[in-house]
Amino acid sequence: MSGPGLANDTFKRSYQNMMAGGIIAAVLAHFILFALFPKMEANRLDAAAAALEAIELPPEVQIPPPPEHVARPATPKVAVADIAEDVTIAPTTFESNPVENLPPPPRTGSPADRPSFIPYTQAPRLNNRTEVASFVNRSYPMSLQEAKIEGSVILWIYIDELGRVQRTVLSESSGYTQLDEAAMKVAEIMEFRPAFNRDKKTPVWISQPMHFALHNRSP
Repeated sequence: MSGPGLANDTFKRSYQNMMAGGIIAAVLAHFILFALFPKMEANRLDAAAAALEAIELPPEVQIPPPPEHVARPATPKVAVADIAEDVTIAPTTFESNPVENLPPPPRTGSPADRPSFIPYTQAPRLNNRTEVASFVNRSYPMSLQEAKIEGSVILWIYIDELGRVQRTVLSESSGYTQLDEAAMKVAEIMEFRPAFNRDKKTPVWISQPMHFALHNRSP
């Protein structure tokens, strides 16, 4: 039979053993904890001083002095002249300037030197049109006909006061030398009624096209 007194005595007897076992267990737990815990190291608190680098300063900028004051331009003065009211200009008439006293006009060369416009009121007219058309067919190079090559040539023709062809200049080529030369030969046989400037015959330059086509040939 147990009672309060017996339990208390039993606790007192086992107290010292329990106390010693608890201390031993605590010591072992702390030893294991410190043995297994990672090693901790304190960082150094002293800071490394950075090396100083010398910086070259830019040269000093010299500010130029302000410009000198420029004087204002002087105000121009208008001259005053007295003009007499009775001043007149001498009249200019043909009687006071006869043609004999005038200098000759400047020489510009002959009109036949190069194609240029010569005024006229009535254009020249071809007189031997049938002969020219026949000569065009005869002058058509056979080699180009066989190759079925056609072409057109434009000539500048200078016609004198009598309607005669004095000069021919190639204006636009057909692209074939044989056709261009044939057109030049045709121009040599042309006969014109001369051009007129009012009631006077005048030499002129005309633009004359010539066509070399296969369908123009007679069978």
